[in-house]
Amino acid sequence: MRKVIGTNFARLRKAQGLTQEAVAEKSGFTQSYIGWLEKGHRNPTAISLWMLAQAVNAMPADLVTPID
Repeated sequence: MRKVIGTNFARLRKAQGLTQEAVAEKSGFTQSYIGWLEKGHRNPTAISLWMLAQAVNAMPADLVTPID
């Protein structure tokens, strides 16, 4: 699941034309956290998913839904 979230987050971030630094500013997380998340090394809480999704103009379900 961590890999799915990381992949989806990176895809959505890039689709918005945002850098990791810009998303870190918008979300309140550090750029390091965003980088680890995108690599699948972080296991975000429900509240973190909400905050991250808001930073890329998405819904939390967009982060956890596997894309084939």
